[in-house]
Amino acid sequence: MSTMSTSERVFIKDFRPSERFQGIFAMMNAQRGMTKTGKPYLKCLFRDKTGELPARMWSVPDSLFSRIGAEGFVWAEGETQPYQGELQLIIHTIDPIEPSAKQLQELLPTTTKSIPGMFQEVVGVLGTLQHPAAKALAQTYLDDEMLMDHFRHAPAARSMHHAYLGGLLEHTLQLLKVAEALLPLYPKLSRDVVLLGLFLHDLGKTRELSWETGFNYTDRGDLVGHIVEGAIMLHDKSQQAMAAHGVRMPAGFITVLQHIILSHHGIPEYGAAKIPSTPEAIFISILDNLDAKTTMALSAARPEIEREFDLGGNFTEKHWGLGTKLYRPDPLG
Repeated sequence: MSTMSTSERVFIKDFRPSERFQGIFAMMNAQRGMTKTGKPYLKCLFRDKTGELPARMWSVPDSLFSRIGAEGFVWAEGETQPYQGELQLIIHTIDPIEPSAKQLQELLPTTTKSIPGMFQEVVGVLGTLQHPAAKALAQTYLDDEMLMDHFRHAPAARSMHHAYLGGLLEHTLQLLKVAEALLPLYPKLSRDVVLLGLFLHDLGKTRELSWETGFNYTDRGDLVGHIVEGAIMLHDKSQQAMAAHGVRMPAGFITVLQHIILSHHGIPEYGAAKIPSTPEAIFISILDNLDAKTTMALSAARPEIEREFDLGGNFTEKHWGLGTKLYRPDPLG
């Protein structure tokens, strides 16, 4: 077994089979598993800015689970191991740690796309809105410099889809592009309502999540959540838009936009406060699910950073956000 150099950090994307590893990682979704012989073990995900890998620790004392918690930053050492076509980490030692600012930069993933460029594309799409009330409302949001700064840099989630700095912006822009491609096929949908609804649907995450020292929920995120937060924010912004631009909001306009925010998760089991009940709300909920699940699937099965070695497995391990393992090969490739 070869030994990794300890003089500088080796990132997850560069891990190879049957090597020693040590360093600081962001730990996600830590759970207590049980072996066939009834002994508890730790299973979790380790992440840095370059990727993530499943990790296991056998022969775990009960005190360890309470010490490290379900998520956080840890120092760990152990070895890499091929398993069913996947690379996994076998942990020998693990301890919670508070990373330095420099270490955080090595741990928090960031979009590979241009944040200023993506934001200008969003502004450009919003510039095509037609109704005066829609234009005034969009401009009121864009004029909120602190909110837009948070919008540019926030992740779209803690650990599911687009869970990296700039992820919320990337997710929103992708949805706007998909909608613009599909809207001509459904001419009875209100284009202004769909585009504005997509821009607004996840903006509550700018208050639900914090990302300065890792991806965490704020107190307001735990107590209110981004769905209700977004609907509250919309009420406030509509009042500001009418005062600043002297534009009357048509009857039902703010209500249907709030409904889009409250219903975009589709069903109560997934956090929706209401079932989508307008054509535009149904369209947006489906597009949101499409982008979220497709992005998760591609990240797991066809990551942007390809490994230099092939462990021969056709399937990923089971993806807990999708509820299935994913087939990797392109059958026509």
